Amino acid sequence: MHMADALISPIVGGAMMAATVGTAAYSIKKIQNDLDDKKIPIMGVMGAFVFASQMINFSIPATGSSGHLGGGLLLAIILGPYAGFLTISSVLLIQALFFGDGGLLAYGCNVINLGFYTCFIAYPLIYKWITRKGLTSGRIFGASLISAILGLQMGAFSVVLQTLFSGKTELPFGTFLLLMQPIHLAIGVVEGLVTATVVTFIWKARPEILESSAAGKAMGSISIKKVLTAILVTTLVVGGVVSWFASSNPDGLEWSMERTAGTAELESSGSVHDLLATIQSKTAWMPDYNFKTVTEDGVNSYTGTSVSGIIGGGLTLGLAGLIGLMISVFKRKKPKALEKQ
Repeated sequence: MHMADALISPIVGGAMMAATVGTAAYSIKKIQNDLDDKKIPIMGVMGAFVFASQMINFSIPATGSSGHLGGGLLLAIILGPYAGFLTISSVLLIQALFFGDGGLLAYGCNVINLGFYTCFIAYPLIYKWITRKGLTSGRIFGASLISAILGLQMGAFSVVLQTLFSGKTELPFGTFLLLMQPIHLAIGVVEGLVTATVVTFIWKARPEILESSAAGKAMGSISIKKVLTAILVTTLVVGGVVSWFASSNPDGLEWSMERTAGTAELESSGSVHDLLATIQSKTAWMPDYNFKTVTEDGVNSYTGTSVSGIIGGGLTLGLAGLIGLMISVFKRKKPKALEKQ
């Protein structure tokens, strides 16, 4: 559900970017209450895992469409809503800058669609409400499934609204809506199952991680080595190997556009679109998660996919971890500055 720049106007893109920056600033302020040295590496590793997982498009039976993990809900459950939002923002930034997945103008839209609704609505109002009496395998499964479905439905509806407000007459509101919501319902079911599986693993391995995130507390002396190792190994396998088998079918957004407008790519025009497209063409050194030049036998295709998964995961790990580290350093310096006053 990564939107391209051609789907939105500069005004809508600017408004969503402002909303993203504002939400990120608020998250940075709030995360200082529960950020410690244990949460920083988890932010990085989970960000890398979501990056790799988003490379795996799975087919939706009988539709000719595909979908991929959004990851916002999973990050919110494990990290808390504020760290989760900052981490999914890091994932989407790396994808847009270096792999051309999602437009630069549409970056704010993509963060809101995939991160805001899951981290600040689906997680606190749905997931936490269902699991309020304590965690069990059944509650984790039910809460993950319902939250993922509703979170993705909100994100899909937001895409339709953003194209409407951008004046994209090629995508009539009613038709586009009636295609976007059902296909993302199916995708949401798969996302819920994957989320439940990962969360259940962490709950059984280190329940304290989920408990501290739900309570908004620092992790303290919780041992996270086993969980970090397992997720990191899984990330390498998913990004380096499993990504070869991703479905080539158009994703839910592209599928809906093809059936509404007859094409999955709309034409964009204007100085803002042209400028950002030029910038992205220079920064995206592995567009579509592959080398810019692919041999006819497809050998470079598999190699490029593996390299993209591993490097992209590493970049996301570094960026998300760096954000957490910078916040931690600022947090430590702030009391000293107040003492001097």
